[in-house]
Amino acid sequence: MQPSHQQHDRYDARLADLADLVLTLGRAVRTQAAGDSSLVELSLTEVTVMHYIDHHAGVSPSAVAAATGLQRTNLSRALRGLEAKGMVERTADPTDNRQALLTGTPKAAENLTRVRAAWARLLGNALEASGQEHDIASALGLLRALERGLYR
Repeated sequence: MQPSHQQHDRYDARLADLADLVLTLGRAVRTQAAGDSSLVELSLTEVTVMHYIDHHAGVSPSAVAAATGLQRTNLSRALRGLEAKGMVERTADPTDNRQALLTGTPKAAENLTRVRAAWARLLGNALEASGQEHDIASALGLLRALERGLYR
């Protein structure tokens, strides 16, 4: 049975509200975490690249560009910045010396641990301040499903 036009519109509105909230929360988390001087500050493009490299160690720059939708020039700029910050290492591909492989550094892993701890504190405090109980596992399930759908 197909949803009615009115149900579909309401569903679309809720998804638009969800996207708006995700963006708003992302900005707030990023802004508040930026005040922590122990963290290496990354641009949004650098965060996108690091996220992909963290989940796909030993990946080529062209694979990162394809997976993230970044243009090669933007990716090159982000990689230069990440290398300068000591977050990414390039090594020669043993099967093709013309290609480089990208991996995160121990400094990047340490920074990610600190970032995640700061995020957990920030969001934990926000939830506590809301005075409400929420099902975080369900929220994570929904957001992961959306991520999988977007990066298919």
